[in-house]
Amino acid sequence: MEETRDQENDILFVYRHPDGAVTLYSDEEWALERGMKLEDLHVVKIPRKLYAEGMIQDVREYVAQYLETKDEA
Repeated sequence: MEETRDQENDILFVYRHPDGAVTLYSDEEWALERGMKLEDLHVVKIPRKLYAEGMIQDVREYVAQYLETKDEA
């Protein structure tokens, strides 16, 4: 699931729960409708191929790994 620099991406808005689980939102409006605060969301670029062809579990794992890497930096 490596991302290349020139690969097109899609964006997801992600809430990371204290236990590490993630909730994915396709846009800000949907997140707001579900009671989320924008400052609690992370914006994550997802490789288009993964977004279009991957299973939801693959997307969740990609996002979780991205956020873990971001937290370590």
